[in-house]
Amino acid sequence: MTTERDDRDPALRTGRGGRDPAMRAERGRRDSAATTERGRRDSLRDFDRRAVDVDGTSKTVYVSGAGPAVVLMPEMPGISPDVARFGRWVRDSGFTVYMPSLFGVDGAYPRADAVDTVVRRACVSAEFRAFAGGGTSPVTAWLRGLARRAHAECGGPGVGAVGLCFTGNFALTMALEPVVVAPVLNHPSLPLDDPGGLELSAEDAAAVAARVRRDGLTVLAYRFDDDTWCTGRRFAAYRALLGDAFDGRVLPGSSAHTDPPPFFRDVVGCPHSVVTAHLVDREGHPTTRARDEIIAFLAERLHVRDGSGPPRARADGDGGRTVRGSG
Repeated sequence: MTTERDDRDPALRTGRGGRDPAMRAERGRRDSAATTERGRRDSLRDFDRRAVDVDGTSKTVYVSGAGPAVVLMPEMPGISPDVARFGRWVRDSGFTVYMPSLFGVDGAYPRADAVDTVVRRACVSAEFRAFAGGGTSPVTAWLRGLARRAHAECGGPGVGAVGLCFTGNFALTMALEPVVVAPVLNHPSLPLDDPGGLELSAEDAAAVAARVRRDGLTVLAYRFDDDTWCTGRRFAAYRALLGDAFDGRVLPGSSAHTDPPPFFRDVVGCPHSVVTAHLVDREGHPTTRARDEIIAFLAERLHVRDGSGPPRARADGDGGRTVRGSG
C-alpha cells in the first residue's frame, strides 16, 4: 500500500437483552444481519440499557461486552444501525462498549428528515458548541464522568474513547480525564462553520496538548480526502496542536460506500463516515482496514491481546498519511 501525508483542504437499568452475555451476543449478531436490509432500525437488545447519572445529569447508555471499557459516541443523527454495528465489532474484540445516547432516536435508520428533527436541535442545544468561537462542548464534562464510571466498573489500564462526526473531537477533550488513554477521532466535524477550527477552548486545547505530551498519548484520527465537513485544514490544526502525537490517516473518497443511508447521501453529501455509513464491509477494503486499525489501537493501549472480533491490522499502521486503494 502506497502512503503519503495529506493535509489538503477539499473546498448504562438492564433492558430486554437480559444478563447472559452469550445470549446478548447472539441476538446482536442476528440484529446486525437484520439491519443489512435498508431502512431497518436496530433494536439494540443485545446491549444493557442503563440510566447513568453524572453530577446530577442522567443519560441513557447502552452497554455490552467484557474487558476494558471503550466509550463510543454516536455520530449524527444518533445511534444508527451502522454505529451499533461498529460497537459490536469493538465489543466482540474483547472490550466493554459504552454507547451514550446524546441525540436522535436510538437505533433509528438515518433518514434525511433528521436534519430538521435532530441536527438543528443539537446545534442550538446548550450541551454542544457547534460553531466557531463557542469553545468546548459542555457535554464533554459528562462524558469524562462516564469514562471514570466505566473504568471503575471494568478496570484495566484505562478507557478508550471513540468519537464520530459531531462527537469526533469529544474523544480528544475526554483525554483531559486521566483514565482516557486511547482517543480516536473519526471525521471530527465541529465547528461546522470553520473548516480549520477545533472545537476546544484555548484553555482546554493547552491542557490536552500538555496531557498528551506528559503521558505520551497517541491521538488516532480518520477522514476521507474529499470530506468537506472534516477537511485537511482541520487535520493540520490538530497536528499543529499535538505534533507527532497526532496520527491522522486519510482515505481516498473513492473508497467510500456509494449507497449510504439517506441522511448521508442527501444531507452530508460527501464521503464522510469512514467506519460506519460509508464503510464497505469487504476484506481488504480501505474502510475495513481502518476499522481493524482502530480496534488494534484500542487493543494495544488497553492491553487486550486476543479477541473474537474482526481481524486486526498492526496498531501503528501507516499513520498520518493517505491510504490509497480502490472502492
